[in-house]
Amino acid sequence: MRITIDSGVCIGSGQCALTAPAVFDQDDDGYGTVRPGREDGGGDPLAHEAVRACPVQAISLREE
Repeated sequence: MRITIDSGVCIGSGQCALTAPAVFDQDDDGYGTVRPGREDGGGDPLAHEAVRACPVQAISLREE
């Protein structure tokens, strides 16, 4: 699995970081980021929930 956030779409709602804080964080401007080393979801089952929780669908999850 590979997780990415489209920074051009992200509005900084923070739902990703609230839903799966082990995988997602927010930068200094409040926009979502994937934590370093967690681009594969880190085995966190909440990563899928965070994708669904994003109000603007800025998070992509690709199965590899």
